[in-house]
Amino acid sequence: MAGHSQFKNIMHRKGAQDAKRSKIFNKLAREITVAAKSGLPDPAANPRLRAAIIAARSQNMPRDRIDRAIKSGAPGGDDANYEEVRYEGYGPGGVALIVEALTDNRNRTAAEVRSAFTKYGGSMGETNSVSFMFSRVGALYYPASVADADSMFEAALEAGADNVESDENGHEVTTTVESFAAVRDALEAKFGGAESARLAWKPLNTVAPSEDAAASLLKLIDVLDDNDDVQTVEGNFDIPDELMQKLTA
Repeated sequence: MAGHSQFKNIMHRKGAQDAKRSKIFNKLAREITVAAKSGLPDPAANPRLRAAIIAARSQNMPRDRIDRAIKSGAPGGDDANYEEVRYEGYGPGGVALIVEALTDNRNRTAAEVRSAFTKYGGSMGETNSVSFMFSRVGALYYPASVADADSMFEAALEAGADNVESDENGHEVTTTVESFAAVRDALEAKFGGAESARLAWKPLNTVAPSEDAAASLLKLIDVLDDNDDVQTVEGNFDIPDELMQKLTA
């Protein structure tokens, strides 16, 4: 399993995260609120909000919870003011990690993220200490049921995507940052909303940690994911499927 595939990264922990559905809903609601505040509270006129709502629906988030989150971000909504922050560092085995968060208290979140890195054998660095090892890309994910691999490949390339990777679970489409919105809208018109559509970090090279380092790395990622402020964790690790299955059994 390659660390650059955030979608596979999510899937290997899906069972554990099913037990944390309320935390997942909290993260989704926070993104919806921030998206609504960053533009109009109308998904038709706010691409980021539309993507956030699609992501929430793919997790079966209740409609009333989605509506409340939109209202919180609309003019006259709650006073919560979330900042987008990024933390970078190294996990066990020299794996580079980028942690993105939405927080209403930078000091609290920084302390909690730093503590997690330290506890599991990593070290948090300064901004841009590892991001130079990654490319910023647009990433969309569709389940396999929406189209076969050839149809998705043709549609994505016609829309301006850079690459498509398909397997039995689904299709991962990557784009440049500049073409992300156009590709997302073109694929949405053809196949409906993506299960996930966002800007992501794709590593230029990957690291293969030892079994012990991989075990500690996955614990670190799970602790970070469990933090309410953390939205995404991405890294440049490459863990073979057999080892991943052993460590997540």
